[in-house]
Amino acid sequence: MAYVVTESCVNCRYTDCVDVCPVDCFHIGPNFLVIDPAVCIDCTLCVDECPVEAICEASEVPEGQEHFIELNARYAALWPVITDKRDPLPTADEWAAIPAKFAELKEA
Repeated sequence: MAYVVTESCVNCRYTDCVDVCPVDCFHIGPNFLVIDPAVCIDCTLCVDECPVEAICEASEVPEGQEHFIELNARYAALWPVITDKRDPLPTADEWAAIPAKFAELKEA
């Protein structure tokens, strides 16, 4: 089962995880990253790299965030692959501790 980027990433978009991914399974959106479940090899390297602990195994997605499993798959098919580390969003540090950010997710 693939890994999933969850709500903690919204409005942060740290890319430390991208830097360690051996298969380039991350895709970048306006204010969020997703993992392509068809490409992820479950290596777990990205999990410890995420400063906001937004990445987890699909069976361990926090309660109430199960929709992020489908969301990762859907946006991975739409958003471009990201293969290198980039600067986080300018307000990432401010948003890092804010819970319940799903309404802030930008699709395009």
